Amino acid sequence: MRETALKPMESGDLRVDIQWSGISTGTEKLLWTGQMPSFPGMGYPLVPGYESVGRVVEAGAEVGDRIGEWVFVPGANCYRDARGLFGGSASTVIIPSARALPISETLGKDGILYALAATALHAVAHGEPPELIIGHGVLGRLLARLTMAAGAKPPVVWDTNTCRQEGAQGYSVIHPDDDDRHDYATVYDVSGDASSIGDFIARLAKGGELVLAGFYNQPISFAFPPAFQREARLRVAAEWQPEDIASTDALIATGALDLSGLITNVEPAANAATAYPAAFEDTDCLKMVLDWRETA
Repeated sequence: MRETALKPMESGDLRVDIQWSGISTGTEKLLWTGQMPSFPGMGYPLVPGYESVGRVVEAGAEVGDRIGEWVFVPGANCYRDARGLFGGSASTVIIPSARALPISETLGKDGILYALAATALHAVAHGEPPELIIGHGVLGRLLARLTMAAGAKPPVVWDTNTCRQEGAQGYSVIHPDDDDRHDYATVYDVSGDASSIGDFIARLAKGGELVLAGFYNQPISFAFPPAFQREARLRVAAEWQPEDIASTDALIATGALDLSGLITNVEPAANAATAYPAAFEDTDCLKMVLDWRETA
């Protein structure tokens, strides 16, 4: 971690002092290891992060009434000497006012989960709810919670990690070896395991749909005959859109979606050099959050 200079503010910009930022074990792990596929803005050095919350401390002339707001920041591109691919993990960011979503300060550090919740909502909003979810990390849990909130049948969730089989709220989590079903109408994969796509397809009913809601840095391939026999459909769920964030905010405000119990680790931002490896390698770490409050 090092200091970086910020670009000047413009009349429609906000300066936000970040309080907490989340570490993504999907995209940010690829940035950490240098395995991220080419993206616009990709290159090093860069500022990662798209899961931040903090307070507006300065505002441009057009948006001066926003000073003091508690906001969710889905990234920033405000750095003079570093790339801002995502760009939210910094003590201070400058962003256009439209990108700062006012949220309840009572959420505290749980507010960083807005991006993952919106990603889960984006996946389920464009198809039928999941009957099987592969992976009981934060994204898998949010998918399950959203499914339950919509009044759909509780999904089955797979996870091979015994520790991660805990924490279910009204649904069951099992090891895939303990599941003999091959008739799921909808399977949502959030594991990011490209090598197992064929196994997931084999669990579909005829005409079933496999939704790829994780992030994959390897080519997706599978044997054609099982997919042919099932007339399987494949859908890729991309990143959330602004309307997904707005819908997520409404679900949280009404109590339909609960974000509690998903953050397991918090480290001072000064400990970033050890916090990142822990987030990626410690199987007991469900979600790592960096605390920026004491960063000078």
